[in-house]
Amino acid sequence: MAKPDAVVAVLNEEQVLTEKSDAARELYNGSRFGEMDSAGRVQLSLLEAVYLVEKGKLVVKAGNGRSYSTETLVRKAKRGQKGFWTKYLVFKDMRDRGYLVKTALKFGADFRVYDRGVKPGEDHAKWVLFPIHETQALTWHDFSAKNRVAHSTKKRLLLGIVDEEGEVTYYEVAWKRP
Repeated sequence: MAKPDAVVAVLNEEQVLTEKSDAARELYNGSRFGEMDSAGRVQLSLLEAVYLVEKGKLVVKAGNGRSYSTETLVRKAKRGQKGFWTKYLVFKDMRDRGYLVKTALKFGADFRVYDRGVKPGEDHAKWVLFPIHETQALTWHDFSAKNRVAHSTKKRLLLGIVDEEGEVTYYEVAWKRP
């Protein structure tokens, strides 16, 4: 349920754009959700928008002014993004644990994760994170590629394995020299 001070945003394709307001700026400055644009609005991913709607901090509207429910946003996202639900469960779990999670597509990963209390620009992300459903096959080639991405970006590799009940277990992979 949206709170009275919830930020208002509009869904545009796979992006959500907030209104220009102090509350939207605080959403970005305080918790680093989305990216601030030159007009003072915050551009959010569908993952971030679903999370914020679920927490009651955001109201996402269609072009006709009607508000989207969390369920409707999830359905839209699942249609447009392969593996959305698995990614969302990992994103949500990490944010609920106090970690800052941003996309890492330019690194060839799903997410980059900052340690608690660290914001982008203050320090580098600690991990690259790949969400994987427990039923998803992961070949040694896939595993090796993920490990190379982490190593080349000077980050630790974190695998978020989502089980059938929606619980997430994390595995950190590290290089060891004998």
